Amino acid sequence: MKFTQLLQQRDALLRQTRLANVAFAYQWLRTFVARAGRARVYGQVTLYAGDPSTDQPWPTLRAEEGSQAVLEEHFLDEDIIELTDILAFLNDGKSPDELRFRLEDLDILVIPRLRRELEAAGVLPKGRATPVEDSNCDFG
Repeated sequence: MKFTQLLQQRDALLRQTRLANVAFAYQWLRTFVARAGRARVYGQVTLYAGDPSTDQPWPTLRAEEGSQAVLEEHFLDEDIIELTDILAFLNDGKSPDELRFRLEDLDILVIPRLRRELEAAGVLPKGRATPVEDSNCDFG
């Protein structure tokens, strides 16, 4: 590939990269929500961003309702880090210090927005949209 060709393809590559990230976020969040549902982990949680200058350098997810132990049993630190990264991606790279939401609401607040973006680009996710995914809610 020539240098000039690469420069000419830059916009298309950036669009494809964004769509790949949206597809990953869509699939990962659907899996996360399904895991929470199977484990019957519901309720209000707070996602705290990590701070490398403290003794808590990685993000944490705290149960405001229900059991923290059950939450920790079903979701590893790696899951919480990935959730934080995806939510920051959806917020134009900005990660809030603290974000409070209901775990079950990810299904109606985030996933439909991702599906709409994929569909608008002509990239249809496998499987049918659920009535929840047809809603017009956005997260954030």
